[in-house]
Amino acid sequence: MGRYAFLTDTYETERLKTLSVWSEFAEGDLGFRPAPLARTPREQMVHQCVSEDTWFRTMLGIDLGEPPLPAEESRQAFMTRYAAASARRLADLRARPDGWYEGEASFFGVPRPRTWILVRRFTHSAHHRAQLTTYLRLLGKPLYSTYGPTADTGGLFTNQAPVIYRYPDVETLLEREAEGGEWPPLPGPGDTPPTERP
Repeated sequence: MGRYAFLTDTYETERLKTLSVWSEFAEGDLGFRPAPLARTPREQMVHQCVSEDTWFRTMLGIDLGEPPLPAEESRQAFMTRYAAASARRLADLRARPDGWYEGEASFFGVPRPRTWILVRRFTHSAHHRAQLTTYLRLLGKPLYSTYGPTADTGGLFTNQAPVIYRYPDVETLLEREAEGGEWPPLPGPGDTPPTERP
């Protein structure tokens, strides 16, 4: 393991978090547009696939040599396509020496270390994932954990609310979603407040 294993480990967990949020949408939800200028969940999935391919290909020199989008734009096809593409990117990143991470690349015309570009990519993906969790809330869907507890998993961490993920790994997610999905029970906050300012 090199000095930058923490970055590849982060990417590994971030891809699972993205796929987990996508999996909470039903096929019929993909056209939901919460405001006239907002992306739909389908458009968010398109953006994630295309923008991640573009960043890795043009900034980091990791070209998979295949289209970033699935042939059919269904939720299962998006999840399968993104899982496969991100797995190949992860393997490529893990094979890179420390010097590669420390080298510079062009970030929209500005020289930046590759470490910086990767961190910016992770936060870019997290930003769009957060938008999608807001969509899920607007659609009346429960929210499983992304990083920590949610109101549905038990409320505040300070009240010992648990972290509850839908799936332990990408492979299980794809397998279970192909069979209709799993929805582990969520306890909700009970008698404790779900936010710091209820």
